[in-house]
Amino acid sequence: MKSFSITRAMCIVAVAAGLSASAAALAADPRPSFTPPSAASLPDTEFGKIVRQGEQIFLHTPQMAEKFVGNNLNCVSCHLDAGRRPDSAPMWAAYVLYPAYRAKNEHVNTLAERLQGCFRFSMNGKAPAADDPTLIALQSYMFWLASKAPTGVVLEGQGYRKLPPPAQKADYVRGSEVYGQYCAVCHGAQGEGQKNGKHWVFPALWGADSFNWGAGMHQIGNAAGFIKANMPLGQAGMLSDQEAWDVAYFMNAHERPQDPRYTESVAATRAKYHDSDDSLYGIEVNGHLLGSDSPPAGGRLIQAAAKPAG
Repeated sequence: MKSFSITRAMCIVAVAAGLSASAAALAADPRPSFTPPSAASLPDTEFGKIVRQGEQIFLHTPQMAEKFVGNNLNCVSCHLDAGRRPDSAPMWAAYVLYPAYRAKNEHVNTLAERLQGCFRFSMNGKAPAADDPTLIALQSYMFWLASKAPTGVVLEGQGYRKLPPPAQKADYVRGSEVYGQYCAVCHGAQGEGQKNGKHWVFPALWGADSFNWGAGMHQIGNAAGFIKANMPLGQAGMLSDQEAWDVAYFMNAHERPQDPRYTESVAATRAKYHDSDDSLYGIEVNGHLLGSDSPPAGGRLIQAAAKPAG
């Protein structure tokens, strides 16, 4: 009887260990993988024509959606490889998760509303109407990229990589050193970006021509995850987690266009929209209160509207 009890106990322990191992395996890799269709497989149909328009808007946003863009960023500036690359907020992984509740605006967002926010914040511009051809083309492109993907499922590579907290608190000085060594050659010593003639090759990371304080990339965690997984371009993974956190802090410790939701003061705007350790808006860095000297939201759209007629 004693031998039976011992054997049964051993079996229970073995089963429990097996279940724990299975749970650990699921926890380590719970997301299904997906590969979007290649550009060469785009159908030569009327639908395919709109998908191609969406792709071109995605790649050349200021030129293709001029009346909605206030800076010189393209969608592809933050969603690499034409929105295909995993851990770069790929479009195929985003499409399958909408409609969705967003804490940012505290209600369920359609995909169109989510894209409107991109124009307003990341592109420092204004939102197209939900039925505007620009949004229809972009949504068609996203739908095509997500062809045959499971819906309502978080896919492997969705969003930006989530890094563990840094071993040391993110630091401006260390970040400036990382930036000077790895980033300035493409993005400029002052984060101003780089262009070839009239064509922008590398986006501005701060200043008047960058994303504004309402964009998701101003959050240090998003920036660190993006940098770790994708930068330096062509050498992804070169930086340590600590270096990614430090350089993300450095990048986001500079002024950029004002949050378009700005209320009566920087303090009030921080309290309402940025009350998090992940945001430097309204925080003093090197003696400067970030947000207090931001260029107006809207960029060149505001400048064009302010010009006298004639």
